[in-house]
Amino acid sequence: MATFREVLRIAQAALSEKDLPQQEAQLLMVELCQLQVHDLYMEIDQEMEPELQKQYEEGVKRLLKQEPLAHILGYEWFYGYRFTVNEDVLIPRPETEELAANILADYDEYFADAEDVTLADIGTGSGALAVTLKKEAEALNVIGTDISERAIAVACENAKANQAAVPFMIGDMLEPLIDRNLKVDILVSNPPYIPVDEQMEASVVDYEPHVALFGGEDGLKFYRIIFENCRKVLKDKAMMAFEMGWNQSEAMRKLVKEYFPNDRFEIIKDMSGKDRMLFIYINL
Repeated sequence: MATFREVLRIAQAALSEKDLPQQEAQLLMVELCQLQVHDLYMEIDQEMEPELQKQYEEGVKRLLKQEPLAHILGYEWFYGYRFTVNEDVLIPRPETEELAANILADYDEYFADAEDVTLADIGTGSGALAVTLKKEAEALNVIGTDISERAIAVACENAKANQAAVPFMIGDMLEPLIDRNLKVDILVSNPPYIPVDEQMEASVVDYEPHVALFGGEDGLKFYRIIFENCRKVLKDKAMMAFEMGWNQSEAMRKLVKEYFPNDRFEIIKDMSGKDRMLFIYINL
């Protein structure tokens, strides 16, 4: 029998040989150990149970095929909450946690005195953003939409698992809101924003839903759809918040000025110093 440390070193070497990130070997082991109620750091030089070692080595084989760690585990952590993920939804990213934090800060600033505030998450996917916002701001009425029935099924599962009262509706972009004549104070979206011809890692292209990744020739297709129709669903005083591609700042500024010439907007940098978030303020 091999120790945790020995098994880990073999996995790290195998990943290194294929120029894949070695840290995923450790992350996989940490998560599996937590699931099996082991403390990896206390037991690193102890022998690994054969069943756990087998489970781990199967996971490493999948990592070597560039399958995302979140798919191997079946979940991803986001803002401290655990979300089920599979091939039907985009894996929540750390950048989107920053979007959530900024939305919550603006909610506190602009809607602190409002009694009834409704937020819609368009293209909700796994529901990570919608559920997190509801958990962090209980008074918010949060709803989510997605064109994919399978994605909505995952989002519903995540809302239930995290005990968040978030209803989800199936439909294309804003259509479920328009069809129901719903008006919202806050509209948020992390839409597909990757240009169709951009080269992507195999771990993304081969395993994540393309409908959640690609946003037309310039990556701005879904922003245009939202910008064209948002007045139908926004209240008189409202805000919108979006994640965006780090290299889309100039094009996005032009687009916003075209659709919202009289409204204030802000492009916010992430912790890496890249332009990653767009906030638009309507009469606020």
